[in-house]
Amino acid sequence: MPSGDDPWIDEDTGRLIRPYTLTGGRTRPRHQLNLLSLVRTTETGVRERLDPEHVQVLDVCSGPPVSVAEVAARLRQPVQVAKILLSDLIDVRAVTTRAPVTNADPTTRETLEAVLDGLQQLL
Repeated sequence: MPSGDDPWIDEDTGRLIRPYTLTGGRTRPRHQLNLLSLVRTTETGVRERLDPEHVQVLDVCSGPPVSVAEVAARLRQPVQVAKILLSDLIDVRAVTTRAPVTNADPTTRETLEAVLDGLQQLL
């Protein structure tokens, strides 16, 4: 029986839908996205014309900007799948992205602790 939290994962058998099915067999996004790129919705009215997995991505991105890595984690999908779905949404202008600040060091203790805190809140 599928888990109530995630319609794509069954507690006994694992993934119900293979990642390549969600991406239409595509393995690369059309847009260059970094794991730390921030994404947010644009509130365009395209939601009704989208596939369910794209709508789920929009739900994840509807609040404050979230990183590509966080989108993948919340979807419980590989990062590459999240990037492809986000790329699709960029094409229809349903989301915008902002590159991470390049002078910031993502391996500082403070950054890693913030990431750990965020992950622990998801559990």
